[in-house]
Amino acid sequence: MTEPALGEDLPLSAPHPLAATLFSPPASPNGAVLIAGAMGVPRAFYAAFAQHLASQGFATLILDYRGIGGSAPASLRGFEASVHRWAEEDLGAALDALERRFPRLPLLYVGHSIGGQLLALVPRLERVSAALLVASQSGYWRLWPGAGKYAIWALWHLAVPFFTRTLGFLPLGRLGMGEDVPSGVAREWAQWGRDPKYVFSYAAPRGGLGFGSFQRPLRSYAISDDRYAPEPTVRALVDFFTATRGELRVVEPHHAGAKKIGHFGFFRPRFRDTLWKEAAAWLHAQLPPPGTAPRNVG
Repeated sequence: MTEPALGEDLPLSAPHPLAATLFSPPASPNGAVLIAGAMGVPRAFYAAFAQHLASQGFATLILDYRGIGGSAPASLRGFEASVHRWAEEDLGAALDALERRFPRLPLLYVGHSIGGQLLALVPRLERVSAALLVASQSGYWRLWPGAGKYAIWALWHLAVPFFTRTLGFLPLGRLGMGEDVPSGVAREWAQWGRDPKYVFSYAAPRGGLGFGSFQRPLRSYAISDDRYAPEPTVRALVDFFTATRGELRVVEPHHAGAKKIGHFGFFRPRFRDTLWKEAAAWLHAQLPPPGTAPRNVG
């Protein structure tokens, strides 16, 4: 049995100091993976999955976006942050760090929820050899089926404006949905959610960014019992990527021997021998053949 990989603190040099942890395999890695987490979810949640990928030969980096977890200030009131800066600066710095540490390895991207939404906004996306998205969706409220659309409408139109105005941040922690989120992040997130183009509304005036240029393999998981990212919303995000043929993989809980998975279950250790095994196999399949240069190396 492969020994578990140990995490190494790897602070990132971005405009705001960022906490990050690198998991390295016991032998030489054959690829480097960046895990971009969900809204308000600290990096520790992804540590077991990152450790698993390291045991499969991938150097794997997890980080806290500015304002979250180990990258949070003492108070979020007045703290400047935005969703697009999470992508452009925080995730950009994380990929830079992996590129410096492993200059000859292919870079791969795993995005959960908003982490997948931000893929197209990451600088120099051509260095990413493949992307695996989990429960990553367009957040436009009309895409939700049934009564769910009204709950999302209320989040974007009522809850976010109210809480950010009265508290100076979005109290996701008090709502049982993760950690509190900086006001600027929440307001931009809600602005996107009110627009049919969602995150593409930010990318379109900037030439489409990675949505129109990313040509590498893209797999996106939709979880059938996920009320935060139902299949139509996941499909809508995949459809924004026009330069690649994105694969939509719909997973039902019984496929993984479970009664439920939901929005966060994919990254729980009970799926080590099912969903994790499949994800690692897909990432391995995207690596270049031995003896060839990775696609991110010019």
